[in-house]
Amino acid sequence: MSQIAFEIVLIFFLLLANGVFAMAEIAVVSSKKSRLRRLAEQGNGNARIALELAESPNRFLSTVQIGITLVGLLAGAFGGATLAAEMARAMVKLKFFADYAQQISLGVVVTIIAFFSLVLGELVPKRFGMSNPERIAMIVARPMNWLSRFAGPVVAFLSNSTETLLRLLGFKYEKDVAVSEEEVRVMMQEGVRAGAFNKVESHIVHSALELDQLPVRDIMTPRPKLIWLNQDDTHDQIWHKIVVSNHTHFPVYKGSREVAAGMVSIKSIYANLAAGANVHLKDLMVPPLIVPESQTVLQLVETFKQSGTHIALVADEFGNILGLVTLNDVMEAVVGEFPTQGERARPEAKRRDDGSWLIDATIHPEAVENALPNFKFGGDAYTEYQTLAGFVVKQLGHIPKEGETFESQGYIFEVLDMDHHRVDKVLVMTAKPLKTKP
Repeated sequence: MSQIAFEIVLIFFLLLANGVFAMAEIAVVSSKKSRLRRLAEQGNGNARIALELAESPNRFLSTVQIGITLVGLLAGAFGGATLAAEMARAMVKLKFFADYAQQISLGVVVTIIAFFSLVLGELVPKRFGMSNPERIAMIVARPMNWLSRFAGPVVAFLSNSTETLLRLLGFKYEKDVAVSEEEVRVMMQEGVRAGAFNKVESHIVHSALELDQLPVRDIMTPRPKLIWLNQDDTHDQIWHKIVVSNHTHFPVYKGSREVAAGMVSIKSIYANLAAGANVHLKDLMVPPLIVPESQTVLQLVETFKQSGTHIALVADEFGNILGLVTLNDVMEAVVGEFPTQGERARPEAKRRDDGSWLIDATIHPEAVENALPNFKFGGDAYTEYQTLAGFVVKQLGHIPKEGETFESQGYIFEVLDMDHHRVDKVLVMTAKPLKTKP
């Protein structure tokens, strides 16, 4: 092999060595520490070394730069000293280039070496390193670690010099940079675009990240929608409220609804009936779990875990009961588009299987007319009262009591539930069965 061929091969291998250093640098820097840490915990020694290099950037980058600098100097020395001289001797024979043969040959050699240095020594290796950084980082970890130990004094000097200069510039390096919520959101969005995650998964993650800012009052069932049971109610009164409510848990009061005496579940009532005993709420109810309205949903989950229950009453700063929240409400906040507080509090009229309507007394008269066929308030109803409760009070002529009824336009209106002096729920039934088509 001629001298020129030998030097060309040597330069080629030097450029490959430069590429290895560049690939190692980008691979270690781009690697996710969480993946390397998981592999290291599973016993992968290369992953452990790669993690150590990633967590000691000064030592690692100093080693890489020493290698790249030495390779560059050697490649430049061989290329400039030998190849340029050989090319110059050939160009001297050409009269046109004779006077500038040395300069032209040096420029050509430097340009060629710079081109291959960029392509073979930088761009291509870095693309390889970025394609699978963790795997490549583990491959090059041991050689880079050995080289850093071999060049220990030089590496230590460069590392200390770098640290000193950074301190003078006021730079503080944080070894463990916490991943922010915004970064997680961006990663999920990129994952959806790439097809790694679907939209439902992204929605769940976004909703879960909001739980530490979402107050309980925004997911609770507000007080006007609750069905209260009186501790002293008879069996028939209790059963009537349970049947028309479609609820599974009920707050229990004694004397005044301002103070909740306990909570009772329909499951315990059914179990009592199955045993052939009458329902006595004070024997079936359990002490209520009360949480503040300002508590976040994430704190509520911890409260549920510690208490062993999955339902709680929500109170304001004065102890007034504002609503009820369950673990199901928390799940709706995470996995589905839960309605806003205003939407949850919106009064409604529900048609039951037996043909009757369970209506919130705070509903607007127009909504009642839309729900009940052939029913019209008539006159100046919209100016006389703004809710169904106002219509009920006008018909009865006094503050109603639970169980009171009256008939109007072929419908029987029964006051099903009272919230202190306010009508809460009204059960509406047809006085005569509605005609149905054969």
